[in-house]
Amino acid sequence: MVNRVLTSPYLWWFDLHPTGLKHAIGGPESAGATSMAMTASSRAPQGVGSQDSERSPFLRVTELLAPYQPSKSLITLSLGEPQHPVPDFVGPVLARHIADFGRYPIAKGIEPFRRAAAGWLSRRFDLPREIDPESELLVLNGSREGLFFAALTAARYVGERRGRPAILMPNPFYPAYGAGARAAGCEPIYLPTTVANGFLPDLDALDDATLARTVAMYIASPANPQGAVASREYFARLKKLADRFGFMILSDECYSEIYTQKAPGSMLECAGADFTNVVAFQSLSKRSNLPGMRVGFAAGDRKFLSMFHELRNVAAPQVPVPLQHVAVAAYGDEAHVEENRRLYRIKFDLADQILGSRYGYRRPAGGFCVWLDVSAIGGDEAATVKLYKDGGVRVIPGSYLARQQPDGFNPGAGYIRLALVADSETTAEALHRLVEILD
Repeated sequence: MVNRVLTSPYLWWFDLHPTGLKHAIGGPESAGATSMAMTASSRAPQGVGSQDSERSPFLRVTELLAPYQPSKSLITLSLGEPQHPVPDFVGPVLARHIADFGRYPIAKGIEPFRRAAAGWLSRRFDLPREIDPESELLVLNGSREGLFFAALTAARYVGERRGRPAILMPNPFYPAYGAGARAAGCEPIYLPTTVANGFLPDLDALDDATLARTVAMYIASPANPQGAVASREYFARLKKLADRFGFMILSDECYSEIYTQKAPGSMLECAGADFTNVVAFQSLSKRSNLPGMRVGFAAGDRKFLSMFHELRNVAAPQVPVPLQHVAVAAYGDEAHVEENRRLYRIKFDLADQILGSRYGYRRPAGGFCVWLDVSAIGGDEAATVKLYKDGGVRVIPGSYLARQQPDGFNPGAGYIRLALVADSETTAEALHRLVEILD
């Protein structure tokens, strides 16, 4: 009998990148390949790895704090899980579409969802033209899986490179970027984001040899964890590099709706009339306080998305139809989003008052995280332990969110990240405890 799975023509990514598959599933070559993936091979700043650096930062902080007990009631600021109320329309929409849980979802998303998401993009951003919901937008099971699978698609879509294919990403970065690069059989190249370069990758540090073998670059704006927002000029420069060297820009914009002053822009605004080489990723987790719903989308380059759809159609988790109908309502309503921003604005006002200029604090341009420099008071791990043990405040060390560069520098070291996701009273209490303990 023919094995239909092993002979499927859709499993092109396994045939094309057998080493990537071994990395993804922990095959016999994975350990050696991981260290090889971190080897610097050009003048661009690149990362090196260790066994710890490849593990979940949240597991690592759990192990760090395991020997201790908090002396006060626990306040968790380590996990970026929105805690504001779920919008009122969610329950009624689910109830109206409950029977649709009896249907298999289609990979590209139902038409009402695609139209709603495309319409929201056109209203929200200054796009070169409207997104075509039929060919330039796909539903995602949250942005994380989309960002991961996009790396696999990019490796095939871009094709042969001059040397080992590479995927660039900011450092610190969202762990899905690194996992996607490794699964695609590409070398992850970590671009340090520091206060000196505005917490965004330094495009001037990228040499032609590196760019010639790049298949994709991840960019996050607003950035996680620092909250930096890329300017239109920055996006335009990145687009020119992508067009010149023929790589994909995978723009993570899931924090774009959380800001307290100026609304962040989108990479799509600088992508040209055909959105060539650009795909933006969005999610309702942060915008609409729906992290458990797992609904987002990818929009942009139609040729890339056609191949992306082919992969997701056989390998990715699909989005239940009732949840897509909730998303239709969410993208049609801005009142709950503005209320969300108002609540975050209150908490950042509190941070301004309580933290002042301590620990290099500056109000971020976007997102809901605070990035504090504790290098002068023992470093990030020591500060994390002290805050937990003496104050019951759980944060995450910045070094756990980044990778070490070849020169030994970890751009996250010496920082702690706080996610201001709790209510304002809890947030104020946590910040007061932090200042009392660290000062």
